Amino acid sequence: MAITDSARAYYEKMFPGKASPLAQTDPEFAELLCNFACDEVVNQDDLDDRTRLLAILAALLGCQGLDAFRAMVPAALHCGVTPVEIKETVYQATAYLGIGRAYPFLHAVNEVFEAEGIALPLPGQSTTTRETRLEAGNQTQVDIFGEGMRGFQDSGPEESRHINRWLADNCFGDYYTRTGLDNNQREMITFCFLAGQGGCEPQLTSHAAGNMRIGNDKAFLIKIISQCLPYLGYPRSLNALRCVNEAAK
Repeated sequence: MAITDSARAYYEKMFPGKASPLAQTDPEFAELLCNFACDEVVNQDDLDDRTRLLAILAALLGCQGLDAFRAMVPAALHCGVTPVEIKETVYQATAYLGIGRAYPFLHAVNEVFEAEGIALPLPGQSTTTRETRLEAGNQTQVDIFGEGMRGFQDSGPEESRHINRWLADNCFGDYYTRTGLDNNQREMITFCFLAGQGGCEPQLTSHAAGNMRIGNDKAFLIKIISQCLPYLGYPRSLNALRCVNEAAK
């Protein structure tokens, strides 16, 4: 197969000593995919491997690419993503994808970790209690989206105010306050969850703005979209780019 030297080297970095399972059954497809994803895309920008692989895992969670996700977890480990970072990504996905879609990925991670000799459970990362999660969660909303989010849990119509409270205490208070990933990484993976999920463009635009506000600027988000494109396809990647451009305005 006419796979480039650069593509071969990056594939070997992700999957040392392991041949592509498609090389024998679909050699032409394997050539196209490897040359694009492992050479052309990887060498498009200067995004570091850890960030690239973390974004890809989050994007695969978003688009429900379970088999590809399972295959990419060892690649992420080989590229320096820690077990805690991977597990935290799956945990946080629950807030944006729902447990119905996150559950199979939790089992997939555990299976890979066990195969890799990684002891479970991993060290705990929680920093809040039932008494502190609401205040801590709202403060995290303020840190990311600005002072206008102060007291968000008490806003909105009375009949649906409990959902705003859950966003503060559960989404942000239970998940974003955990150690293992910082706010920049958590906003980046949330962006990838939403981009991969599709149909969440208002939320994707909002989180693109949140990313930019804390330092994940437009150029960075375009790099993230670019590196996830082979895994998400063009329509959802172009939708994500449109949301970034709207947020940048």
